[in-house]
Amino acid sequence: MNREIVFIVYVSDIDTSVDFYRDLLGLDTGFVSPRYVTFALAEDVSLALWTGNSGALGTAGTRTTEVCLNVPADDVIPTFERWKGKGVSVLREPYEEVFGTTFVVADPDRNLIRVAPID
Repeated sequence: MNREIVFIVYVSDIDTSVDFYRDLLGLDTGFVSPRYVTFALAEDVSLALWTGNSGALGTAGTRTTEVCLNVPADDVIPTFERWKGKGVSVLREPYEEVFGTTFVVADPDRNLIRVAPID
């Protein structure tokens, strides 16, 4: 079966969001258009930023989805410190969860980004 999985994050300003995710995650862009940009995560898996449905951001209630970056357990706190130093909006400081130490930040549109240890 020929397929690709794309996780789409709605954003209001494509350039600001591309710069934010590129800097935060250390990824290069793949496909680039004026309103839709992708970052390759793995073969046939991408993270996309899209302004085409940005109107939904203003009417969205509580955000119930997250982009999650899994790192080695020893890197969770150093990642938090690096990101905090970049001025990222911290929504939840590091805390213990059933899967280990984790924290949550927000992108410029208040989309949730979690860092957690690799299982």
